[in-house]
Amino acid sequence: MKKLTHSESEIVKSVNELEAGVSADEICRRLNVSRATLYQWKRKYGGLEVSQLKKLKELEEENAKLKKMYANLALDNEILREVIEKTLEPNVALAMLA
Repeated sequence: MKKLTHSESEIVKSVNELEAGVSADEICRRLNVSRATLYQWKRKYGGLEVSQLKKLKELEEENAKLKKMYANLALDNEILREVIEKTLEPNVALAMLA
């Protein structure tokens, strides 16, 4: 995948210019991108402001951290259940024999 050469805030500003009525050709020429790229940006970032984009990134990062925490806790929980089952099993068997 090609590295992004334009910052997301620059992309959002360009999309907002496009929505405000600035010519797509002019924006493409200034940023040195194709019209297809500009319209892909519009689809992805249309209607966003720079501050909203920053907030969105923060929420995505927090969501990723929470998902990772949940995965770790679910794994720990599963391991503890297996340990409990293995330790209780012999004791239950001894109680049945007595």
